[in-house]
Amino acid sequence: MMNIKLQRAIDRYLGVPLCAFASLLERLRAWRAVPQRPVSPPRRVVVILLSEMGSLVLAQPMFALLRTRYPAASLHVLLFGKNREVLDLMASVPPENVIAIDDRSLGGLLRTLLAAIRSLRQLQPDAVLDCELFARISSLLSWLSGAPLRVGFHRHTQEGLYRGSFINRPVLYNPYRHLSLQFLTLARAIESQTHPLDKESLDEGPLPLPALLPAFRTGEVEAFGTRFGEDFPRIAERRLALLYPSGGILPIRAWPVANWRQVASGLLAEGYAVAIIGLPADKALGRALAEAVAHPDCIDLTGYTKSVRELVALLGIAALLVTNDGGPAQFSSLTGVPTVALFGPETPLLYGPLGEHARCLHLALPCSPCLTAYNHRNSPCDGDNQCLQRIAPAQVLAEARIVVTRAHPPADRDAA
Repeated sequence: MMNIKLQRAIDRYLGVPLCAFASLLERLRAWRAVPQRPVSPPRRVVVILLSEMGSLVLAQPMFALLRTRYPAASLHVLLFGKNREVLDLMASVPPENVIAIDDRSLGGLLRTLLAAIRSLRQLQPDAVLDCELFARISSLLSWLSGAPLRVGFHRHTQEGLYRGSFINRPVLYNPYRHLSLQFLTLARAIESQTHPLDKESLDEGPLPLPALLPAFRTGEVEAFGTRFGEDFPRIAERRLALLYPSGGILPIRAWPVANWRQVASGLLAEGYAVAIIGLPADKALGRALAEAVAHPDCIDLTGYTKSVRELVALLGIAALLVTNDGGPAQFSSLTGVPTVALFGPETPLLYGPLGEHARCLHLALPCSPCLTAYNHRNSPCDGDNQCLQRIAPAQVLAEARIVVTRAHPPADRDAA
């Protein structure tokens, strides 16, 4: 995957002049030609969603609203290829309606971007919904699609990042509303006539869980459970607690490893088996944590799940998930596994998992959240993430007991 700093630099130094140029062309075209009238209701709708995988889960209520409002319309999605598996798992759109961009290298990015633009032009969409907060590449793609309706977040009079003036259905970005609700506003903005758009809705959020255990093939989950039991017979029949200690592409989101060790030891003392999850790149972290805990019922599973589908299947057989802010926190919504999610540099008010299965811990220090749409998620923090370090292991263990008890009240356990 391309370095995130390189992506930011390209978006800033190339995106700004391109957005300004596109805005100028759009003004000239509007002055010289008769405006193209939007098709109502739209027949072809494209959703651009280039964020991390978890955003695809948060966008599911928006997809549901689009299908309800425009049942005759074909829905299409433009995303990074690495995130396609999540989209297919959610069955949001037909597989043939997905346009994927490869961001693993600069050459692959440029090549697939050109192919994506050709696909968009051939599709001739009636409306494009740009779900990125203030990324410029996505807004340019919405303009290049040729769609008469271009819906996207806009700074209006705020000091947000410049994205040009060619978004003709501008939605006010609201940092106080959960992102899933803001995605709904994008969908409603297609026909809203207020200014700013979508004043009528009275959403309260975050929204409920999406459909549990979606789009698995027959026997797929059972086959994974069988393989897991064969690979780890010692813990197969135990209550399983999963820990995700990695910060992913943003290390500042990671809780200290010493705290994870205390939580793992506490869960073992309460009768759980503990498994550390993560990507293959997290193997060193997972191995070090398992060795620090030094208990036969604490195992390193980093890299064990080979796909998002397998990760969701693993979440489905777990009794508890404790996780940093990241993909597993959002994927927990697909199974309803009791979850404790640790936030600091970002806020659960915007990015908390959907559903009531999760409790989010967040210390609102004066500098938190520091990863925002206004700084391109480029934190000024020197790495001393006190917003996470001050969350005590004892507090996390207490929250874990609460979410598990809420999911399985004592009366339910006694009846069982």
